[in-house]
Amino acid sequence: MNRLTPASDGTPLRGVPSGGPAPGDVLSDLLRRSAKGDQQAFAQLYDATSARVYGLAVRVVRDPAQAEEVAQEAFLEVWRTSSRFDPDRGSALSWLMTICHRKAVDRVRSAEASSRRDTSYNQHNQAIDHDTTADAAQASMEARRVRDALTGLTEVQREAIELAYFGGYTHTEVAGMLDLPVGTAKTRIRDGLIRLRDKMGVGS
Repeated sequence: MNRLTPASDGTPLRGVPSGGPAPGDVLSDLLRRSAKGDQQAFAQLYDATSARVYGLAVRVVRDPAQAEEVAQEAFLEVWRTSSRFDPDRGSALSWLMTICHRKAVDRVRSAEASSRRDTSYNQHNQAIDHDTTADAAQASMEARRVRDALTGLTEVQREAIELAYFGGYTHTEVAGMLDLPVGTAKTRIRDGLIRLRDKMGVGS
């Protein structure tokens, strides 16, 4: 994967390979500087986080080439919207990963919609599979319930759960990304899941 360095017109360009992660406070500072148009800060931000962002994209879209496109789209949005980052609402890395996850999910949904259109075109004279349609509708409803329930969690619980269950990271990885002891990360995830279960009205 290549580095995105914003050009004078605000469009990221390809460059050199990326590096490893950076502490949360450093990432927050880089985001603040990027919001002021600091291209060097953005390049450093990319170097520090691109591997994580790309890894999340691969987990969601399951295709390396599309994952790279998703990651680049995510960083383009980061460059354009970095002024919206609020450190009081969560870590810089969590903010970045949320943007990437949304882009990746949009890519998957777009591909699924295209596939459905093709299938509909090819099978428009065939009987509708009502069971499949009902299952898809139920899955959509469940996803909406989860999203609604997530809004009822605290910021720290939500960012930990998003990384662990949307991002697919282990408790140890979540702890490292959020600059927390592993025990604290586990507690946040556990408490968040309990609260999420209560919000959704799911039995023990």
